[in-house]
Amino acid sequence: MSGMRRAPRSSHGPVAIASSPWIVVGAGVVVMVVLLVVALGAYRGRSPAPDGAQPPPLPVPSAVVVPSAPAPVPSPVPVQPGLSGRASGVPPSAAAGSGSPSAGPTVGATGRPTTTGSPSRAGQGQSAMSGRYRVVQSFDGGFIGEVSMVNASAQSRGWTVRLEFSGGRLVTAWVEGVPQGTVRQTDNGFTYVSGVDVPPGGSVSLRFHLERTSSTPRECTVDGVRCGGF
Repeated sequence: MSGMRRAPRSSHGPVAIASSPWIVVGAGVVVMVVLLVVALGAYRGRSPAPDGAQPPPLPVPSAVVVPSAPAPVPSPVPVQPGLSGRASGVPPSAAAGSGSPSAGPTVGATGRPTTTGSPSRAGQGQSAMSGRYRVVQSFDGGFIGEVSMVNASAQSRGWTVRLEFSGGRLVTAWVEGVPQGTVRQTDNGFTYVSGVDVPPGGSVSLRFHLERTSSTPRECTVDGVRCGGF
């Protein structure tokens, strides 16, 4: 029994595969079938577009703003000699005056120009500048007086006011609303010369502060003509 040897066992792995090639072919076919099934499933998983579906609309371009042409500027009307572009109307001097017509040449029946005179704004014996005196405020030891003047002439005029009192002392004098003039003091009062002319029909007021004297002046004149009001 000891002299008997066991026969070696044959390996069935690679030898069986090599002797049976149909096993390799069958495995390849199975793999291809599996891959085909997977591919078909992935293709069917895509959802096709429904019938009648419209493609997405294309973006509409925004409107382009075209600058409007500038409006034509009308050409200026040529100015004729002797005409003015200012608004016509009654001048302030005519509205404030008495309304009497001014002197100007007229054509008579013979064709020759004739001159018609108009009455003067200031009558005979009457000054172009008229003044009126009044007391604005009185207080202990002094007062504030005023001389109001009106230009009754047809042209701008300056003016001179002279006031005399029984003593007293002038503190100050001023003009309401226009540039100041010149004051010259005297022993019994003062003289005020205007610093600007008054237009036709215009008015101006001179005020002054006096101390230690009566509020009634001994003399009040405007351009040499006695004031009213006292």
